[in-house]
Amino acid sequence: MKIKTAEFVVSNSDVAKCPNSRLPEYAFIGRSNVGKSSLINMLTGRKSLAKTSGKPGKTQLINHFLINKNWHLVDLPGYGYAKVSKSSKKVFQKFITQYFSLREQLVTAFVLVDIRHEPQTIDLEFMQWLGENGIPFSIIFTKADKLKPKAIERHIGHYKTILLETWEEMPNYFVTSSTKIIGQEELLGYIDELNGNMELS
Repeated sequence: MKIKTAEFVVSNSDVAKCPNSRLPEYAFIGRSNVGKSSLINMLTGRKSLAKTSGKPGKTQLINHFLINKNWHLVDLPGYGYAKVSKSSKKVFQKFITQYFSLREQLVTAFVLVDIRHEPQTIDLEFMQWLGENGIPFSIIFTKADKLKPKAIERHIGHYKTILLETWEEMPNYFVTSSTKIIGQEELLGYIDELNGNMELS
């Protein structure tokens, strides 16, 4: 898939105000310092479509972007480590939950994980919540340029070992780097395939 157009549509904290269309949606979420905005900009080939910031937790709203006029990329608030008040955190954690529970247009979620770190409880618990609620997702390992190939294999292997304790199989996953443009074709190809399957059904 080639991304020809990528347009910002709306930001809000109310799921009821998300775009009233039947276009398929793909939601990106992860801990607040995982490199989500950089990944979105890399995928779309736009340097500043999603706002990047030195301060983790900058995204605190549901952001919709219209891609190629036929699907929505959804940038969701990061969880964990965001330097916001507890009351603010509760508010946007509530609308994240509502988004996943109520948004029928959602095709799949992408959970971003920094490949440099050991599996984090907060990520594993969130994946568990998605699974328990029947929400399809893939894992996106970010910042792969920071590790050598063998270290990448070792870290993914560690995730597999932990996840297979509770999952029947390892969830679908992608290895990416925003700076080295790694994983762009694979991710966009996967979204294109899912869009194609929806058109056939």
